[in-house]
Amino acid sequence: MKLQLSRKIVHVNFRWCILDRVSIIRGFFRFIWDRLLACSIGKPAARYRRLPSGAFSPPPEVLEGVMVVDNPTSTSCNVYETDADLVSLKISLLGDCQIGKTSFMSKYVGDEQEDRYLQMAGVNLMDKTLIVQGARISFSIWDVGGDQSSIDHVPIACKDAVAILFMFDLTSRCTLNSVIGWYSQARKWNQTAIPILIGTKFDDFVRLPPDLQWTIITQARAYAKAMKATLFFSSATHNINVNKIFKFILAKLFNLPWKVERNLNIGEPIIDY
Repeated sequence: MKLQLSRKIVHVNFRWCILDRVSIIRGFFRFIWDRLLACSIGKPAARYRRLPSGAFSPPPEVLEGVMVVDNPTSTSCNVYETDADLVSLKISLLGDCQIGKTSFMSKYVGDEQEDRYLQMAGVNLMDKTLIVQGARISFSIWDVGGDQSSIDHVPIACKDAVAILFMFDLTSRCTLNSVIGWYSQARKWNQTAIPILIGTKFDDFVRLPPDLQWTIITQARAYAKAMKATLFFSSATHNINVNKIFKFILAKLFNLPWKVERNLNIGEPIIDY
């Protein structure tokens, strides 16, 4: 009798030992699976909804009739317990080295979100969240380094991007000539993103002789037309057209009632489309 009871106890202990090991193994594989899902690059295509236009008195950050809140505080974000209402928009920045891409990105994101800055070899990443008509919009901005080795990062930077910003230094025509190469590389991986051509360092550009300014303007407009892109001259130092470019992207994506005005006056920041 005692022998049978001992055998049953050993059998039960053995079963519990097996179950315990299975539970540990199952937890391990569940952890690995969760990490794979979290790190997965491939995401389903985002679905965008049309934002209703409303009548608001224009505060500093407004698309005509549409209120935009920059850098929402933790209090306002606490209303959302999950990211279910978050619309994530990927923006790519392409262009040669030393043309001001990172300064442009930092100026838009602002000092408040510098702690969310992520730097990898050949790519800098920053995020900025806005609230537009009660909807949370998150810009994920990918700044690809401009050296030759950074070309390998163009596919991942351009994949699923809703807009690609092709940038050049207004005081360096060789960086403008390079835009065509960047454009060709980007279009291999993304044919639907909104193309925008951006000339940086406008504050230095206005010091150039007027005839040279006109030559650069003419060439930039010709490139923008060939790329079917909107052209902006900007300055991160003086925050010229930086915010306006991202407002333009929002307006294009969500059919918002806001348009930029064409400006072709020499000595002023050019906007052409």
